[in-house]
Amino acid sequence: MSMHGRDRIREAVTQISGVPVTAYGPEGEVDLEMSGHIARRIGEAGVRNVIAAGNTGEFYALTYDEIRRLTATVVERAGEVACVTAAVGRSLREAIALGQEAAADGAAGIMAHYPGDPFAGPGAKIDYFRALADAIDLPVIAYLRSDRAGIDDLVRLAEHDNVVAVKYAAPNPIQLGEAIRATAHCDTIWVCGLAEGWAPAFQAQGARGFTSGLVNVFPEISLAIHAALDAGDYDTARAQIDRIAAFEQLRTLSDNGTNVTVIKEALGMTGTPAGAVRLPGVPHLPDAARARLQDLVHGLLQERAA
Repeated sequence: MSMHGRDRIREAVTQISGVPVTAYGPEGEVDLEMSGHIARRIGEAGVRNVIAAGNTGEFYALTYDEIRRLTATVVERAGEVACVTAAVGRSLREAIALGQEAAADGAAGIMAHYPGDPFAGPGAKIDYFRALADAIDLPVIAYLRSDRAGIDDLVRLAEHDNVVAVKYAAPNPIQLGEAIRATAHCDTIWVCGLAEGWAPAFQAQGARGFTSGLVNVFPEISLAIHAALDAGDYDTARAQIDRIAAFEQLRTLSDNGTNVTVIKEALGMTGTPAGAVRLPGVPHLPDAARARLQDLVHGLLQERAA
């Protein structure tokens, strides 16, 4: 990876990292054409980093081959208008292999999912990220979904030369602030991994940029939030977040099982069918939640048209 390419992804992660959904056809197979279209549209809206096959893309419900083909498609369709970061994970060997495939396909970097092994130690999970960063010739974004690792371990993570960013997705802004202070000697960027609602609190601690699934449907709201935060205008950022609060609340139903379901059903309501969510996600919203979502989408569309 050239320094120019590294600088490009570093700049991109300080903005919005959008995670497109994975579209499925009538039989539940991956629809690469529609998936590529959705990813391209996110990049064309102004989102600078597009993450192929991330959590909103149902990473854990996809097979290894589906992830590989989806990444190649997103690079091809969105790579001209945005950085494309390839999601990798599961066993270390699978993650390395996916990263090598992504490099061959032209991805700008990789985002390493937090290891889900129930018997893994917090420090060993940091070792997992470091081993992956050793093995891959692409900049690594480490997706940290827990605050169990100590500050010393977080310093070890940020000090790795090939870790360009940490996507911090634990609801612990105090630890985040401590980690940012402890890694001030590193050039690693700390990114809000809990989307728009947590972005003001995380930015106040020193994080830059945030991840988003909302960009699949209403990228202009996410972009407005980022612009406000970038200008230090927290009042405007909060006002924009208030517009989507009820929408985001629906995504937390069933212990966050509807996170992707709401995005996919909202896409369908706006004329972009993406298929049902695969198990163990919630395939379809209950009727009452769907009716509420319909009202919210209709209201936001009216605001867009005004």
